[in-house]
Amino acid sequence: MKVYNPHRTLPRALSILCLIFISALSGAAQTVATSHGFSLWGDLKYPADFQHLEYVNPNAPKGGSIKLLGFGTFDSLNPYTLKGTSPFNTPGFYLYGINELNETLLTGSGERSPSGDEIETAYGLIAESVSYPEDLSWAVFALRPEAQFHDKHPIEASDVVFSYNTLLAKGHPRFKQLLEGIESVEALESKKVKVRFKRPNSRKDLLRFGEMPILPEHYWKTKDFERTTLEPPLLSGPYKIASVEPGQNIVYQRVNDYWGKDLPINQGRYNFDKVTVEFYRDQTVAFEAFKAGNLDIFLEYSSKNWATGYDFPAVDEGKVVKVEIPHKIPAGVQGLFFNTRRPPLDNVDFRHALAVLFDFQWANKNLFYDAYTRTESYFPNSDYQARGVPDGKELKLLEPFRKILPPELFSLNPPTFDTDGSGNIRPQLKQAFQLFKQAGFELKNGRMVDTSSSQPVELEIIYIQKGLERVFLPYVQNLKKAGLEVSIRLLDSAQFKTRLDTYDFDITTFVLPQSFVPAQELKEYFHSSSAGMAGGRNYAGISHPAIDSLVEKAIQAGSQNELTVTLRALDRVLLWQHYIVPNWHLGSFRAAYWKPLQKPGNQPNYTLGFENWWLEK
Repeated sequence: MKVYNPHRTLPRALSILCLIFISALSGAAQTVATSHGFSLWGDLKYPADFQHLEYVNPNAPKGGSIKLLGFGTFDSLNPYTLKGTSPFNTPGFYLYGINELNETLLTGSGERSPSGDEIETAYGLIAESVSYPEDLSWAVFALRPEAQFHDKHPIEASDVVFSYNTLLAKGHPRFKQLLEGIESVEALESKKVKVRFKRPNSRKDLLRFGEMPILPEHYWKTKDFERTTLEPPLLSGPYKIASVEPGQNIVYQRVNDYWGKDLPINQGRYNFDKVTVEFYRDQTVAFEAFKAGNLDIFLEYSSKNWATGYDFPAVDEGKVVKVEIPHKIPAGVQGLFFNTRRPPLDNVDFRHALAVLFDFQWANKNLFYDAYTRTESYFPNSDYQARGVPDGKELKLLEPFRKILPPELFSLNPPTFDTDGSGNIRPQLKQAFQLFKQAGFELKNGRMVDTSSSQPVELEIIYIQKGLERVFLPYVQNLKKAGLEVSIRLLDSAQFKTRLDTYDFDITTFVLPQSFVPAQELKEYFHSSSAGMAGGRNYAGISHPAIDSLVEKAIQAGSQNELTVTLRALDRVLLWQHYIVPNWHLGSFRAAYWKPLQKPGNQPNYTLGFENWWLEK
């Protein structure tokens, strides 16, 4: 790891000596390193004196106004609490890189501004350096003297302490999980803050703390942090909120005297003067607005529209650029989630039967223009996918739970759901009926009923994106062939969020984002501690001893190999429990945009990087 040099006028060798010191800790002397950034597994790509990121145009012109698409609606400008929905928390908004979030100590490893060419690596933003001992039992962040909020109030160590305490006590429940490895946070000086970790070698916890948004204490101490608000909050980043029409649009204005504009990490980025996000509840209506020139870029999620919808004159004339941008981002887990808190979805055989009846091959051929790959893992498009029969280290992790895991897990490949794509699902129906029988259900007078109570099965699928109706209807027809009464209900974004937050659903569709090095998010998605957490993302209500153990081992993994083996074991257990109907994934961004929008020639592998685009003058 490169050593950070705060004394830029000193010779390099002397400055390095100044940054290494000896500290007595637990009776043993430890070397303390100080650096301009931090990487989970290896060295930093960029040295302390780097000038800009490789995937930006450092000479990109500043200026101009653009309009972007927001999907759904919003009713709050506080993105950090359970109540309400802020713009950043609407579907796909994070891809723009321009939002209402406060700056963080480090940047690159979090969702606010992910690195485009490194995995789980972050560089100093508010913090100019981070110091830590060999055993990583603590870290000290030194704040930049120039770092300030938009009202010119300096960002102090006390703001960091306030942010930690506030987010832990009053923020969205997921902050408790993300920061659960933190023992204490204290201000050493006005510009130095020390964080102690509950466990040694807490490399992941250091990054998670570095990703924490730093809130202005002087602004929030007189306000109710937990309530929804449409008052533009005090921010600290490259953009401020200029105006808001509740639920309809939000306007971000570039801050000309932004304190971080000259930092190497920000060169060539945040180039638009004004960014207006218009919110639409229907993708079809939004696409028509794009075609009319009322939106500058359209990120396409419909394979049908991508194949058939771009024959309008502006494309033919070269005024609109249509491009697929490949990436190496692990695909999110998209699927139909079964709420196991409710019978009969608490029965694994019943869930398995429902999964068998989803005919992806037919849908891909007839609805998706063969655009997608079937998802067969909770970690698609990554090395963490379970394959074959467990052996070696993976088998060793699974052995303690043999009695509570299905025997097939140890002797067969992970389950798949292939059909011939013809629409004939008789083999799948035969398998499903056998599984329903094992679960205690039978077909009687054309209806699937509980054999103990004779009550017919009635289920509901809730969703938010109207375009998914054409996918769900054929699936519902297949379920009806098995005697199941299943309805589908399209909700608005507020209703959908409320029902997800309270787990008031039978089946829903969602995408769980996956990172390159899954850690704390695993706890929120799959651990029993999150099964009852309001506003959490353990939508299936997973509560299983083997899964708990593997999640905890994955979070504490000390090497890439250990993490890979553990996640393959976790993936295998999740798949055999049939918590979801796996859907599909794509290894590229599909984008259409109006000229004069321009993007850098060197496209990053791990992010869209839209905040690096500019308007050609």
